[in-house]
Amino acid sequence: MKLVECVPNFSEGRRPEVLDAIVAAMAAVEGVRLLDREMDADHNRAVVTIVGEPEAVLEGAFRGVAKARDLIDLRTHKGEHPRMGATDVVPFVPVAGVTMDDCAELARRLGRRVGDELGIPVFLYEAAATRPDRENLADVRKGQFEGLAHEIGTNPARDPDFGPRKIHPSAGALAVGARQFLVAYNINLGTTDLSIAKAIAKAIRHANGGLRYVKAMGFELQDRGIVQVSINMVDFRGTPLFRVFEMVKSEAERYGVPVVGSEIVGLVPGDALIDCAQFYLRLENFTKGQVLENRLSESEGTR
Repeated sequence: MKLVECVPNFSEGRRPEVLDAIVAAMAAVEGVRLLDREMDADHNRAVVTIVGEPEAVLEGAFRGVAKARDLIDLRTHKGEHPRMGATDVVPFVPVAGVTMDDCAELARRLGRRVGDELGIPVFLYEAAATRPDRENLADVRKGQFEGLAHEIGTNPARDPDFGPRKIHPSAGALAVGARQFLVAYNINLGTTDLSIAKAIAKAIRHANGGLRYVKAMGFELQDRGIVQVSINMVDFRGTPLFRVFEMVKSEAERYGVPVVGSEIVGLVPGDALIDCAQFYLRLENFTKGQVLENRLSESEGTR
């Protein structure tokens, strides 16, 4: 069986009925399985995870993008998270029986169809990128919806890979790519000082000399009266969760600020949590085969 995961991010975290309609459009495709959906009001963003055979997932992703175009208007959208589209980003992730190249081809096919049929400019990123300067999503999304609206059509460097050379008036633009599994991990700080969260994010992210495979930004969570270091971990094996947590905690202590909690957005591989258990419990001679669920899965596979 060939399995692909797709994790579209939508610029809507406050209206459940809108996300319900988007998810229903994707889940209506035969062979698409909904694994998870998350909404965040401060970020005003939703993350949906679907999985299935490549063709089914491709169709499901397109229907989600189409529905979001009809229901989300970026001209009135406000939130903490950077965004350039109603559907902001659609990554394809290889799960079983498919390669990264296969996922990059799915990204290209989706991008071409979205550009042709929905009139939304599409940029390819990560493993699907057509240019080195578009591998990093942050570079593609630079300027966000408002900035990109002024540059598309006037700056050749910002020409999309597919679709019109102008921003869609309400749905903006879309980034479509292929990547490995990403862990979205946020650490909350007991302060209202946003500059501290931004300073810590700068200290830990790889682009500024911090931890490898880590991207980070600082955000304000107004409803909770705290700030957050929002982290994308693009390789949790290369840089584990516990190492990121410990570095953020250490940096926060410099400012006299406590870590009040952390959260994982969407799904996380079990291995990432097992690594944390080994580190904090100081487990000796521990193997992943000792995890009950792993042993049961192995037993089921031998029957």
